[in-house]
Amino acid sequence: MTEQNPTLTSFIESVKKHQIVWGLQDETGEGWVVCDSSEFEETDVMPLWSSETTAKSHCTEEWAEYKAVSITLTDFLEYWVGDLNDDGVLVGVNWESDQECFEIDPIVLAKSLVDIEKD
Repeated sequence: MTEQNPTLTSFIESVKKHQIVWGLQDETGEGWVVCDSSEFEETDVMPLWSSETTAKSHCTEEWAEYKAVSITLTDFLEYWVGDLNDDGVLVGVNWESDQECFEIDPIVLAKSLVDIEKD
């Protein structure tokens, strides 16, 4: 695995166990929460969580109209990673709105998840 970041390690362990990641989707079912990177100018980040409870806890204020939606690990690896990479969007792992969060390239995250799956 790449960087030994505790947030990333915890995220990967939980995703491995449950085979699901969680994002926030709008009421139309078309849009997902994406926000500005805290590390890179003019870069978007898609926050993802390893648990429904944590994802739901962010459905407040500007994200009050969104709901926590699960994405299977298989779908995430097969469809999402390529699209996020093509769009230059990073992944915010277990995003916390009140602090700087760990942001990772979707390809690097996918490789970490695939390496874990082989264990």
